Amino acid sequence: MGDRIDIDFDQLPDDLKLLAQTAEQAAIARAGHEIELLALLRLLEQLHSQIRDDWFQASLPTNRQRLYALLRDIEVNGGWPYIQRMRLHTLVKELQGELELEATTLGEANINHPEENSDSAD
Repeated sequence: MGDRIDIDFDQLPDDLKLLAQTAEQAAIARAGHEIELLALLRLLEQLHSQIRDDWFQASLPTNRQRLYALLRDIEVNGGWPYIQRMRLHTLVKELQGELELEATTLGEANINHPEENSDSAD
């Protein structure tokens, strides 16, 4: 996993380049800090919802030509903007895998060094 977010900055207007770079820097500064990254994701989701609800829906086309242009843009440049939430099931699976690995590692430590991992019964 790299330190950079894969964004084609050349295709963005200057104000959106700045916004993308700022968001990227905020994510990089919080790398390894899951609570802070979660807060950043929540903020981005809130911004996404506000832009969609307050400005985007109000600007939807009212005639066929503009509707066609919008649908064509969606078809050519990618689908509907959507912020996907991580599924809780996926998170639990990852945690289970880590716990199993930890249990296996501890089990191997008990097999390889039983005298260090057991109490004497004197």
